[in-house]
Amino acid sequence: MSIVTVQLGQCGNQIGHEVFSALCSDIRGTHGLCSKKENESYHDSCKERFFCEEESGVPAARAVLVDMEPKVISQTLSMAARSGHWKYNSSSHFCQKQGSGNNWANGYSVHGPRHKEAIMNLVQKEAEKCDRLGGFFTIMSMAGGTGSGLGAFVTQCLRDAFPTSFIVNHVIWPYGTGEVIVQNYNSVLTLSHLYQSSDALLVHENDVIHKICAQLMNIKQISFRDVNQVIAHQLGSVFQPTHTAGEGSGYSRNPLGDLMETLVPHAEFKLLGLRNIPQMPENSLAYSTFSWPGLIKHLRQMLIANAKMEEGIDWQIRPPQAGSSIPSTNKPLHFNTSIANLVILRGKDVHNVDLGGFQDPSLYTSWLNPQDAFRAWKTPRAFNKYEKSASLVSNSQFLLKPLDSIVGKAWNMFASKAYLHQYTKFGIQEEEFLDCFTTLEQVISSYTDL
Repeated sequence: MSIVTVQLGQCGNQIGHEVFSALCSDIRGTHGLCSKKENESYHDSCKERFFCEEESGVPAARAVLVDMEPKVISQTLSMAARSGHWKYNSSSHFCQKQGSGNNWANGYSVHGPRHKEAIMNLVQKEAEKCDRLGGFFTIMSMAGGTGSGLGAFVTQCLRDAFPTSFIVNHVIWPYGTGEVIVQNYNSVLTLSHLYQSSDALLVHENDVIHKICAQLMNIKQISFRDVNQVIAHQLGSVFQPTHTAGEGSGYSRNPLGDLMETLVPHAEFKLLGLRNIPQMPENSLAYSTFSWPGLIKHLRQMLIANAKMEEGIDWQIRPPQAGSSIPSTNKPLHFNTSIANLVILRGKDVHNVDLGGFQDPSLYTSWLNPQDAFRAWKTPRAFNKYEKSASLVSNSQFLLKPLDSIVGKAWNMFASKAYLHQYTKFGIQEEEFLDCFTTLEQVISSYTDL
């Protein structure tokens, strides 16, 4: 099954380009470390999922590019074409001459309705090229105007036009220190609207990825491109083909459907966090060896302690003792309770890995059977030059603190009516803000009570 990616705004288009580049370099690499037959079926499965064959022989990404200013899209199109290994379809982009000025309301209430028909026509065309449509993957930022406001509008249009398709929104959480003065407003509006129309929100925090670039990748002067490449690597580690059942079952048909079935058992809980280990500069790979027990032990503790990366994990935090039936208010401090977890293993000897530690009932909320709350996907095909790599996609309290913080900051501004006139002039009234705060307060309370 195929996934149509919708890249929205500057951030979405730049990350989308890095994602397709990472997927392409992964399937072109000879570092599969697996049988020729395995490598070929991996290759074919990835191609069907993300690219369509063109007569020229250069695969074209199954993507629609949308932005309200032309600069980033034209750069993105030409960079992809220059690579010679893949390209974007020449007619699957839409841009205008003026941006949204970091104003969510401008993207949502003005640009969205005005350009709805043109954008949805492009999406429809891409969807029709798929033999079987697995769903939509949108990439957008929360802080600006186009990615967030127009992104929320387009997601609603996708839901109306494709009511039975899966929609997963990949959302970039803004830097805490702030890129845009109204980013907390934009974020609250985006998240609450996506919560109504999306199946799941897969979130990357800029601050976390920045730290990974600095501490694990040893990059001295970090650019947006460095950050985007780490994000693309992590997304590839989830969406590249895997066996979702046992070995010999063939590669999974629909990653979005499998992801939903595994991780989103209830419509109130849609926030997914992603962790991937190991991560290091390419020139260090040759000198590093990893064992599965070591990687799994680190990944499990990252889950328990809500650690963002494998360095600086707090090893003191333990799950509550089984059978102690502690009320949720007395859970160990900082312990991260999960609803559901998915571990994805890639590389050699994956089928002998012991994942029992992730099936521990004390990691999970009491209303789901631990057997239903944990899944593992595996493939002996290595990913992106890493002999062994492990990813964790988690529906847990990972994002509770950042969400609480963003809603708190936005509420403080709202209480003093700061900058509200910029939104009301485009038709977003105070009542709509209040509805959004209510939606997110409910999400915070649901995750807190796990």
